[in-house]
Amino acid sequence: MADPATYRPRPGEIPTSPGVYRFRDADRRVIYVGKAKNLRQRLSNYFQDVANLHHRTQRMVTTAASVEWTVVGTEVEALALEYSWIKEYDPRFNVKYRDDKSYPYLAVTMGEEVPRAQVMRGAKRPGTRYFGPYGHAWAIRETLDLLLRVFPVRTCSAGVYRRAEQSGRPCLLGYIDKCAAPCVGRISPEDHHALANDLCDFMAGDTGRFVRRLEREMADAAAALEYERAARLRDDLAALRRVTEKNAVVLSDATDADVFALAGDDLEAAVQVFHVRGGRIRGQRGWVVEKVEDITDAELVEHLLQQVYGAVGDVRDPAVPAPEARAAARDAVPREVLVPVLPTDLEQVTTWLAGLRGARVDVRVPQRGDKRELAATVRTNAEQALALHRTRRAGDLTTRSQALAELQEALGLEEAPLRIECYDVSHTQGSYQSASMVVFEDGLPRKGEYRSFSVRGPDGDGAADDTAAMHEVITRRFRRYLDDRHASGELAASGEVGPQAEPDERRRFAYPPQLVVVDGGPPQVAAAARALAELGVTDVALCGLAKRLEEVWVPDDDYPVILQRASQALYLLQRVRDEAHRFAIAQHRRRRSKGMLSSVLDGVPGLGPARQQALLARFGSVKRLRGASVEEIAEVKGVGARTAQAVVDALASTDAPGSADTDGGDRTGMLST
Repeated sequence: MADPATYRPRPGEIPTSPGVYRFRDADRRVIYVGKAKNLRQRLSNYFQDVANLHHRTQRMVTTAASVEWTVVGTEVEALALEYSWIKEYDPRFNVKYRDDKSYPYLAVTMGEEVPRAQVMRGAKRPGTRYFGPYGHAWAIRETLDLLLRVFPVRTCSAGVYRRAEQSGRPCLLGYIDKCAAPCVGRISPEDHHALANDLCDFMAGDTGRFVRRLEREMADAAAALEYERAARLRDDLAALRRVTEKNAVVLSDATDADVFALAGDDLEAAVQVFHVRGGRIRGQRGWVVEKVEDITDAELVEHLLQQVYGAVGDVRDPAVPAPEARAAARDAVPREVLVPVLPTDLEQVTTWLAGLRGARVDVRVPQRGDKRELAATVRTNAEQALALHRTRRAGDLTTRSQALAELQEALGLEEAPLRIECYDVSHTQGSYQSASMVVFEDGLPRKGEYRSFSVRGPDGDGAADDTAAMHEVITRRFRRYLDDRHASGELAASGEVGPQAEPDERRRFAYPPQLVVVDGGPPQVAAAARALAELGVTDVALCGLAKRLEEVWVPDDDYPVILQRASQALYLLQRVRDEAHRFAIAQHRRRRSKGMLSSVLDGVPGLGPARQQALLARFGSVKRLRGASVEEIAEVKGVGARTAQAVVDALASTDAPGSADTDGGDRTGMLST
């Protein structure tokens, strides 16, 4: 643990301007990001007597080794920069917002020439308007199926659209009038774009305009004795009314608002939000927040608003027309944001949200009437979500901490191994040698930092055996780590920096683990230890987990460390080892599939690397390509009928090769594909 006095800047060095500050640990990793109206006043709070600090703040300042800051012009700029850095660095001591589920949205890709309506999850994309979130994907599909009667926009994938365009025949939805069929020219791209825009307006809450239009057209058709058209419009009108009836009216004044609620304690909290548009609940979303920093409810609300609305600026695309960009912003940021507690910097938050929406935003606590009752309902949902979370994960934090403490004791480490890296090697009888590196932090997988290696060997033909492959992988990983530290100059001084002061901020191997685990027994452990010793790395612990008896081997020890079968430490090591094995096998199979496809098709006339890659992307494996017909192969872009026939002949003239996966641990079994 570091003494905060060792990196405390002098008071005269810290400006009194607004800004954003970052605490870094000894490995230059950002562990906390914060903002301040007055940097000097805020930072001085961290460097008082450690005994007077909250225990979570104590842990942060003693883990840190330096602090730096960036001055900005206004507090609103500080709010935006803080959000950007929290998203970029994912600091371990900032509050963590974890979705309690992956929420589906109805998305309309307005940035495309021919927009498409579809169900989407995950990160939001530029040029796409989102509606929801919904509790279930089937709810979106049911809603969309009803709306396609009135707004028959395209819902097919790019591949289906291209095939229909090439063949001149629409898909089934085009024949049953649930798609306007722009693929065959029944509607121009401009008119289809307008149709998609009407769908977005309806989903955004402008339902009355379309209902009145259909009622008027139905009456006109009936007056003109066009009874079939009037009946069709009647059915369309009923479909629209069913869609609007699916969402209960909760606010009679057609309010657009997001209603937030919190429920929790000092360690964690559940957050719920109801998205109300046009007086109706259009969607619901929830998070579970781990309070890894000392934070009040007002500060938590401010961070929550950053989390929910900060992504609005991330999905803006200069190529998207300004009216559509403004409409998407209005969908995402409503006129009213109802919160349980006002954020600490209400004026700055309101200004920031108004800038995102392009119009005024009112952030307030509901005091009476329907809105207060709705806020109470949202809080009830938050309390139920927290109770469910505690039921499901009652012992999760405890068991993870217990596992790390047991590992520390069993391996004789100075501190608990908060970052663990595990390595495994996979190959097929020596060919397509691949290795994996998986990362666990605080007992949980950090998949964004997984890495894979292609084992080269001294001559570029692969390593001689598994131990040589392990030696190469460990050497390459930690040589990169040492090179990164050398390039950075190991600067740990505090002081002012600019937002672009370190362009290589996110180096691939910049952070060392406290523990390296290799899949295997004494030979693999000895190879890894030799690689670390050759590089002069002495501050990283090492062990191996042998499969047969689940023994834990450490360097230079003739006897293994035996952990109890019910030990949380052994369970954690098994999870880490199995994840490394899974990732190594997946990478190896990907390389082997690509290599086998290339070797079989290299001699086919007219089939170069680009077309081979297109075939691999389309069929995924040699086995599937062998089962494809000439017509199916000819559908791949760039592959004509003659070339497709040549591919079929080439595959027919070779026997299907048998193969197996092996890994570089102490396994002797073979896994068939």
